Amino acid sequence: MTATSVTASNSASATSQKQSTAGRGYGDLGQSDFFRLLTTQLMQQDPTNPVDNTDMLAQMAQFTSLSNSTEMNDTLKQISSKLDMLNATQSAAAAASAARDAAAAAASDA
Repeated sequence: MTATSVTASNSASATSQKQSTAGRGYGDLGQSDFFRLLTTQLMQQDPTNPVDNTDMLAQMAQFTSLSNSTEMNDTLKQISSKLDMLNATQSAAAAASAARDAAAAAASDA
């Protein structure tokens, strides 16, 4: 394979990747996008001056940390939503109990 065909292949791949992520915001990027960028970075690096292993591991660790934080945030949102529903249910039960007590007190006075 010649350098021209490699460049053409990389260009076609980059074009299809741009089209697949078009219309998505940065917040919508995920793990597959990260690995696609990482792979592209490795393919495009200068062979005489490759990326330092420490830098590569640092990037992967940062992504893992971000991924874990995002998952924890989603879990906390679910817990918060369930607590809100529980609070609403308890408020409704307390209001029904108060109404029942008021009706019982009114009935005993009559």
